[in-house]
Amino acid sequence: MSEKDDGKVRLDKWLWAARFFKTRALAKAAIEGGKVHCRGERCKPGKEPKIGEELVIRAGFDERTVVIQALSAVRKGAPEAQLLYAETAESLSRRENAAAMRKAGTLGVETDGKPSKKQRRALQRFRSDAG
Repeated sequence: MSEKDDGKVRLDKWLWAARFFKTRALAKAAIEGGKVHCRGERCKPGKEPKIGEELVIRAGFDERTVVIQALSAVRKGAPEAQLLYAETAESLSRRENAAAMRKAGTLGVETDGKPSKKQRRALQRFRSDAG
């Protein structure tokens, strides 16, 4: 962190530096879209994160709960970025379970298989009536 920062970093810049998002614009859009919560509340991109605060970050299928360990406004390599935060144990286990369920295909649409002849004809009637 440079000396002019004075220990203050914007939340969108910290999320970018911690490599949760590829660009600051994406981090800002996620914050404004309600995908980032600090202490259970939505926050603004200009919020100044503090060491020890807990953030809930939703990106794609994943929801991470992280505790801020250090502040940085400079984006560095992944090993250095991982030192900026610590993910909670329950968040890690929840993400692993969700990933395993997605991989097994248990979150998809469940059907009884191919429709029967009667069901196919009903679908065809429905489609022809709707059009």
